[in-house]
Amino acid sequence: MRDYLLTLCVTAAVTYLLTGPVRKFAIATGAMPEIRARDVHREPTPRLGGIAMFFGLCAGLLVADHLQNLNSVFELSNEPRALLSGAALIWLIGVLDDKFELDALIKLGAQMISAGVMVAQGLTILWLPIPGVGVVSLTPWQGTLLTVALVVLTINAVNFVDGLDGLAAGMVCIAAAAFFLYAYRLWYGYTIEAAAPATLFTVILMGMCLGFLPHNMHPARIFMGDSGSMLIGLILAASAISITGQVDPDALKIFEGSTREATHAALPVFIPLLLPLTIIAIPMADLVLAIVRRTWKGQSPFAADRGHLHHRLLEIGHSHSRAVLIMYFWSALIAFGTLAYSVHSASMWIVLCVVGLSAIGLVLLLLPRFTPRAPRWAQSVVPPRYRRRKPAPVVDPVAVEEERVPVPAGLHGATAIGNRARFTDRRKAGTPS
Repeated sequence: MRDYLLTLCVTAAVTYLLTGPVRKFAIATGAMPEIRARDVHREPTPRLGGIAMFFGLCAGLLVADHLQNLNSVFELSNEPRALLSGAALIWLIGVLDDKFELDALIKLGAQMISAGVMVAQGLTILWLPIPGVGVVSLTPWQGTLLTVALVVLTINAVNFVDGLDGLAAGMVCIAAAAFFLYAYRLWYGYTIEAAAPATLFTVILMGMCLGFLPHNMHPARIFMGDSGSMLIGLILAASAISITGQVDPDALKIFEGSTREATHAALPVFIPLLLPLTIIAIPMADLVLAIVRRTWKGQSPFAADRGHLHHRLLEIGHSHSRAVLIMYFWSALIAFGTLAYSVHSASMWIVLCVVGLSAIGLVLLLLPRFTPRAPRWAQSVVPPRYRRRKPAPVVDPVAVEEERVPVPAGLHGATAIGNRARFTDRRKAGTPS
């Protein structure tokens, strides 16, 4: 765990320190697009934050390669190299899009090619554990198509949700934390070496998001752009593919009996394996709703609009920061609720906690204008918007009128109060007659 913490800290530090120079570089190169109709920010903000995030990824992989406990991931598996190759390609396309606004079909093709690069180097889905059936081996074509589809869906889900300051980075960080806990449990709890790459990918992804968030929180000083959103989406998809396609469910050996009985009995344990997209359920739901909405209107599925979930939160009265926190809340509830249920499916307390927290989330959605006030003893600690406002003093209008002192008119009556001269004497003004 210490090696993972060191990798996370180095990745976050490199990303954080490079974001400032990258912001100056984006301003110098003109990577500050004009405000569009669907944007919620009011001032042009530089993009290209994905440059700092990519170098954070490289720093994390470099540090992990030199750590004794993590070096085996690079020796026994080619997945880190496959991830770096696909990430470099999608990052370059994202940088070009942040600067020159590439066509949506070009970006879609680049996403498919990046997924194909990872598949060619071994990062692909080999089999799927299906409840009631067992482990189903996939043909190379089936594994390739499923891998490409998962990568494209995840990248676009993260890209679609990147509409508010700090939203995409925070939600992906929450998803990565849940994935890390599950992958770490498989590796050290069940001694499954195949889960090691996914554990490394998720901890690096957490470091990238944590290092970028201080610069991206509202009001954001820089946006990650497509170079960042597509990059973190690809890494999150690679983590899901590594866990789903490389870990053999029979290696868990939790239950005895046939493979079909074991898989059916261990269904809660396989939930993150079977449904990795539940970790990013909110971005995926936003993606599906956007496609249905735009297709219903006769528009292209890639046409931009203001109908995303975060836009709707703003429309019903939530502030920018509160809308982001609500999205964080639901992402964490779904991700960690799924994780907790996969560990202890027989515990009724987990179900009750999820139901209770869901009720709290619904209340928060229905009270957009409610602003909690901190107690008096915490007034100096909380932000100003949560402090109790002092009552305004009562002003007597008669006393104000009596205390008002008339202001004499200046030269030619050029003041807001007083008489104004009807004709101008140019000689007194210093102009030739």
